[in-house]
Amino acid sequence: MSLDTGGPVNFKPRPVEGAPTEAKQISPQSLLLDGQQRMTSLYQATLRGKVVETVTLKKKKVKRWFYIDIRKSLDSSVDREEAIVGVPEDRVVRTDFGREVIVDLSSAEREYASLMYPLSQVFDWDKWQDGFDKHWRGDQNESIREEFRAFKRQVLENFKYYRVPVITLDRSTSKEAVCVVFEKVNTGGKALDAFELVTAMYAASGHELRKDWYGDDGTRGRHRRLAETLRPADADTGIIAEVANTDFLQAISLFHTRDRRRVAEAAGKQGKELPAVSGNRQALLNLPLEAYKLYESQVERGFVQAAKFLHMLHIYRIFDLPYQSQIVPLAAILADIGDAWEHDANRAMLVRWYWNGVFGELYGSAVETRIARDFMEVPVWLKGGPEPSTVSETLFRADRLKTMRMRLSAAYKGVNALLMKEGAQDFRSGQKFDHTVFFGENVDIHHIFPQDWCKKHGIKPNVFDSIINKTPLSYRTNRIIGGVAPSEYLAKLEKGNETTPSIDRARLDAYLTSHLIDPSLLRSDSFDTFMVERQKRLLVLIEQATGKAAYSGNVPEEGEDVEADEDTVEAELTIATA
Repeated sequence: MSLDTGGPVNFKPRPVEGAPTEAKQISPQSLLLDGQQRMTSLYQATLRGKVVETVTLKKKKVKRWFYIDIRKSLDSSVDREEAIVGVPEDRVVRTDFGREVIVDLSSAEREYASLMYPLSQVFDWDKWQDGFDKHWRGDQNESIREEFRAFKRQVLENFKYYRVPVITLDRSTSKEAVCVVFEKVNTGGKALDAFELVTAMYAASGHELRKDWYGDDGTRGRHRRLAETLRPADADTGIIAEVANTDFLQAISLFHTRDRRRVAEAAGKQGKELPAVSGNRQALLNLPLEAYKLYESQVERGFVQAAKFLHMLHIYRIFDLPYQSQIVPLAAILADIGDAWEHDANRAMLVRWYWNGVFGELYGSAVETRIARDFMEVPVWLKGGPEPSTVSETLFRADRLKTMRMRLSAAYKGVNALLMKEGAQDFRSGQKFDHTVFFGENVDIHHIFPQDWCKKHGIKPNVFDSIINKTPLSYRTNRIIGGVAPSEYLAKLEKGNETTPSIDRARLDAYLTSHLIDPSLLRSDSFDTFMVERQKRLLVLIEQATGKAAYSGNVPEEGEDVEADEDTVEAELTIATA
């Protein structure tokens, strides 16, 4: 939505992020009111001609060039979004801590050879095509040149001829009218999602999908049944209450598309002839009613078992759930293997897979491919096959603990759950947190060395705010701790008062130890040593959960740490990193 300038509304203009400096000196003819993030993403990735600054899921500022994998973009079995590839500023993708090069796109010739088209040239392809044709000259390469021509017709021309719908407000529009229109544009109705479209298709066959999910006056729908599964005391809903109707359809789609693939395999088809196993939007829209009816009960049981599995890991509240998106493959896998997940060996492997997904931070975005891959790979692994890629690809870095500062971070929540599983006890009551959380007491993650104390001693927030200096505590205990030195609040807990009984020193030390804290370091207020020692102990905990050693070498992780300020949040929404 745009507004022509020169009327009664006098907004201060700001150029789109990344625009040339001289843009600030130009008086604009119109202002972009709505769609700023989308336009910024498109401008930076396709028109600006410079490397794009973005933020990774681990809150690292990085620079990326984006490419289109030509062959993937033409493959009808691959979601076109998967054909978009992000590479570092030097256009070289490396692994094994920089020792091995996977993809090198550092020159136009290497782009031609790899069939990787730079997104920064989607509106100006002639020069690149000339170089491509020259690189692949000769009759023997005619098929490759034809691939590019097909790519140009099917993909590049979409950019050139796409028409963006625009609401244009002329300069006579009043400020009040601008506000009203803006409000209506942003809240004027929910877009039709896959569930609504599938509902309409099933209705043509006489099936009421909405009734299945939402129920009616006489029956509880599936949504309510899942929401009430393993509901904690004093809570309206349980751990799987936020499973969406599209999540449920996605899990069923995994079974249906796997069936189709198996039929194709039995018919002798191979490679690209085999249909993909998928739960993406297109797969949902192609989900026949017969497949839905075949698998709905089995998949619902899978989600219920997923709730039990999460409770077993001491995750009881949605607030503490590392990844909502990881519930879909978890439920599908449990639905597939049935009671076999209750066997010790299988359960241990599933737990390992789950924590690798969490500490590898692999379920943060663009998860549809990973969901399908895990659904295929994990059951095979349980029967003696190779490790699933979610396990083999995960590498937790020791220094990541220092940068876990956001309560929303999956790995941050993962550490909290592991501490509960270890039997962490409240400093004041000695009660184990798996009980206090499940039975509705006010428990959250709080500082061990209090913020006020840290600030007074010149310690920076990016140090004292990390998960290393935090642990689950009850609200009442955190109030007693206040902002004083650990030695002082420990003495207060030992002494007690009229409302809190005194605590024996040895017993209090045992409570601290249950949080992987060395009591002597707290009693001596030794912040630096405490941070080093607790990092080591937390690292052992994570290594036990993932079943693999963490990386403690000297090669730094790419990117620069960013704080969770408003600009960062906007940047994350503006450009999703590859």
